Amino acid sequence: MKKKAIALIAAACSLAMALGGCGSSSSSTSGSSNGGKVIITAFGSEPQNPLIPGNTNETGGGRPVELMFARLVSFDNKGNAKNEVAQSIKPNADSSEYTITLKKGWKFTDGTPVTAESFTKAWSYTANAKNAQKCASFFSTIKGYDDLQKDGLKGDEQLSGLKVVDDYTFTVTMNQPDATFPVKVGYEGFSPLPESFYKDPKAFGEKPVGNGPYKFSSWDHNKQIVLVKNPDYKGNVKVNNDGVTFKIYTSTDSAYADVQSGNLDVMDSVPATATKTFQSDPNVEAYNKAGSVSQTFTIPSDLDHFKSNTEEGVLRRQAISMAINRKTIVDKVLGGVGTPAKEFTSPMTPGYSDSLKGESNLEYNPKKAKELWAKADAISKYDGTLTFSYNADGGAKPIYDAVVNQLKNNLGIKAATNPVPTFQEFRTDVSNRTIKGAFRTGWQPDYPSPENYLYQLYDSAAADNQGSNDGDYKNPAFDKLMDQAYAATSTEAANKIYQQAQEILLNDLPAIPLYYGNAYGVAAKGVKNFTMNWQNQPVYSELSK
Repeated sequence: MKKKAIALIAAACSLAMALGGCGSSSSSTSGSSNGGKVIITAFGSEPQNPLIPGNTNETGGGRPVELMFARLVSFDNKGNAKNEVAQSIKPNADSSEYTITLKKGWKFTDGTPVTAESFTKAWSYTANAKNAQKCASFFSTIKGYDDLQKDGLKGDEQLSGLKVVDDYTFTVTMNQPDATFPVKVGYEGFSPLPESFYKDPKAFGEKPVGNGPYKFSSWDHNKQIVLVKNPDYKGNVKVNNDGVTFKIYTSTDSAYADVQSGNLDVMDSVPATATKTFQSDPNVEAYNKAGSVSQTFTIPSDLDHFKSNTEEGVLRRQAISMAINRKTIVDKVLGGVGTPAKEFTSPMTPGYSDSLKGESNLEYNPKKAKELWAKADAISKYDGTLTFSYNADGGAKPIYDAVVNQLKNNLGIKAATNPVPTFQEFRTDVSNRTIKGAFRTGWQPDYPSPENYLYQLYDSAAADNQGSNDGDYKNPAFDKLMDQAYAATSTEAANKIYQQAQEILLNDLPAIPLYYGNAYGVAAKGVKNFTMNWQNQPVYSELSK
């Protein structure tokens, strides 16, 4: 999440959300049952990992982590950045060095102060390969990152590009210009950490200590994560309730039924069975607007007959993409709560274009698909079964049933689904590289920039479990364009370079874009201020009742 790989595709799949059907429908969610306090119950999924910001890149953990940790900047509901813990973030002339000054008075929930070292040590820990953190690649443009990827590290080595000037000032020297850095630091992977973290990271992950609008209360695994309002928080986020409890579900249908009955307050998706009816359902408050989540499936770049650096592999990837009727899936399976994909970011992203070179590879063309598949078979005959793995607790079944049926009908190949029971198990399989076929992927942006979709998912630096490049795609030409975009002198110039980079992706198809998930979900009757933000997530802090 966050972050993130989308927890699941909930139902129609919106964005991540691992659904859990085990939310208790017997417990009342009314304010009166909580001593007069307003506690919001929200749909959640069991996090893949302990709740450590630098090791959280999916929405099961991302939802609570986002609320518990404040970064240098925060984003409003539309994705605009505003200084949060930072007093100022000042670049030099070519954005190769930044001087960051912190606001005084920030504290972690254990009472210790948030200082410059709270950031520099946390960032270095996350970047250090010895610590195997999921968000490591986000720090790759900071000087010293490559040194922290070497063998033989202890885990406490620091990024050489980070220098503490005093308790409230530090400098960041980049190994290359990075104009997106002042926005990127709003991502949860850039959260500060208290000294207590380093004494026992494992224990910390079970009972995290943050500095955000909410603080940790309890985590009953596979049942719920309880957060309460942080009375010492004085940042940009306005908190209208006394706490948020994430109920962990394994079924979107169960969660939706709980919203209908008033036993769950908010859900950032709806089950496939309700996508056509939720907006007219009198028992819920519905939300459905254009969103920023990209839904794809990834074929490992080293999969036999599908290797992304071979002619055969590229032909097969293009054939598969052209054999899929995205509009039919959006209309018939998703009930219209999505938009067929045209590229690798989203319509909500600066620099988005629906007419890039190679976009035709995402258009339904079964005749050409068969021709391309035949060309690939002429190189090396393939008679295996292509499997599609997905988490069964997220409502993705009808989507991948449709994909498999279309490939069978339009290409005449053998294809099958391979559901994995829970999102946590599924993401573990992805991380361990044990899936020998295609697998569902999705991305909820961490910050509003094409870089977040492109570099973090497809650059070589984010491969091999150093980031979120789950298919381990590597293309030097693409990597070079990423470097050029970082050095661009304006957002407009960078966006043009990102478009060039996308043209490489549209040819190679390391992942195959299916659709953009709308920001959609439901709230129980009586819940006030229900809206969703630029990440397709409910604005939990604004909810009341």
